[in-house]
Amino acid sequence: MIVIGSDHGGFALKQEIITYFEEQNIVYKDVGCYSEEACDYPTFGKQVGEAVASGEYEKGIVICGTGIGISIAANKVKGIRAALCHDCFSAEATRLHNNANVLAMGARVIGSGLALKIVQTFLGTRFSDDERHIRRITQIEEQS
Repeated sequence: MIVIGSDHGGFALKQEIITYFEEQNIVYKDVGCYSEEACDYPTFGKQVGEAVASGEYEKGIVICGTGIGISIAANKVKGIRAALCHDCFSAEATRLHNNANVLAMGARVIGSGLALKIVQTFLGTRFSDDERHIRRITQIEEQS
């Protein structure tokens, strides 16, 4: 199951991703925001991060104007490895090598067509389970 959240800058793109989820019968939870009225991205980055870190959701998606602020907020949650991706190669690599559990995107940086391909790549790529990547992720986790 996927949890998704955005601020007002990412609201429209989030709605397009939700439409894709519904068309593909992907189970998701939308934690907000629910309009284009100005709001604060840290709230939604934290909510998504906590939902994934708790184990209730397997992966999360966060969206703001650039994807930067909301990814920083999500990464403040222990156990979260949020990766800002604006191309499919990065989305694939972060799943293979970092076992990223939250995808961050910037709605003012990429269009919806590319964003949907990034979501598909992120959700469809499994972690490699290579020992070197496990070792590096453990080192990252020990730093927090």
